[in-house]
Amino acid sequence: MNISHQIGHALLMSLGMMWQTGWTLVLGFAVSAVLQTVVPAAKMREALGGGGTQDIAAATALGAASSSCSYASAAIMRTLFKKGAALSTSLAFMFASTNLVLELGIVLYVLMGWQFTAGEWVGGVVLVIVMSLLLKLVYPEALIEEARRHEEAGSGHHHMCMTVEGDTWWERLRKPEARVRIAQNFAMEWSMLWKDLLIGFAVGGFLAAFVPDAWWKAMFLQDASPWIKVPFDALIGPVVACLTFVCSIGNVPLAAVLWAGGASFGGVLSFLYADLIVLPLLDVYRRYFGWRMAAFMAGLFFATMALSAAVMDLAFTALGLVPSHDSDVRAQLTTFSLNYAFWLDLAFGALALYLFWVNRQHPMDHGHQGHQDHDDASRDGHRRGTAPVRA
Repeated sequence: MNISHQIGHALLMSLGMMWQTGWTLVLGFAVSAVLQTVVPAAKMREALGGGGTQDIAAATALGAASSSCSYASAAIMRTLFKKGAALSTSLAFMFASTNLVLELGIVLYVLMGWQFTAGEWVGGVVLVIVMSLLLKLVYPEALIEEARRHEEAGSGHHHMCMTVEGDTWWERLRKPEARVRIAQNFAMEWSMLWKDLLIGFAVGGFLAAFVPDAWWKAMFLQDASPWIKVPFDALIGPVVACLTFVCSIGNVPLAAVLWAGGASFGGVLSFLYADLIVLPLLDVYRRYFGWRMAAFMAGLFFATMALSAAVMDLAFTALGLVPSHDSDVRAQLTTFSLNYAFWLDLAFGALALYLFWVNRQHPMDHGHQGHQDHDDASRDGHRRGTAPVRA
């Protein structure tokens, strides 16, 4: 196969990934925009003050409902933590808002099957449980208080209020300005996400075209004993994710390539879980909390992700739920027809255009006081040449 043919195949793979997942992204971001419009950030902070089991469960539920990109999630976690929320609840919110999200589950279902959606969503809860137990075991109280007091360089924040006022969520949703706020939230999410998504699709396509399956099989020890393969793959997955610089939904095309190439179920899951330890985000933690806390978080996250992926691999294997590698992902992604994906892309594409039009007709009032997190996250991503991603 000559180089021009490989490049063409890579671009076709990337286009196929976008074709199959475009409608799911619009649906997920629209739901997220509605939730951001009707759920005030102040109420989230009030609910996350303690570090008990109920508080962690509430933080997990709120994180899943908030459905946030990795960078925005880190910014929200920073705000919660520095305003007095316990570290365990703050981190539970961050894990949930990047793993227990609607659009991520749908994209996984479309590209890789329901087993990976279940592995991501059930695994998101396992991540929170494992993280909480590890944190309780090693709790570095002095370091945590040092991080809470850490002074950030250039910490002048630009505030945005993206929530409609009202006593109940239904009352907020029925207000005339809700439609505008939803459109603004939707456009803001896309402005943070499109670069990482584009990079994820492009890298996934080129890896599928240029890296032979034998290479992935060797990396993930496909022929090794399960006693070696399961823990090794759970450890190598986050390393691969960390070095790709792509997080959350942008990781899914790469995960599909890894799975098609022979990576294990647990290895792919640990790769997906590791969207919070890509190198640019580690630098964000350093600026927010200092290098010592950033190093502690990196170690805690890595251990949490590897252990959770190994647990999920063992559990799904025992239950006979691990899917086979028989499906040809490459053929599936490069076959285009007037099927459900076409009509759903058309319908949700029209919705996206409408929301962008409403946002253009009603530019955000940057002088309005209120919610800061998404704007902070957007700056964090763009300073590194990449937009934040959901995850």
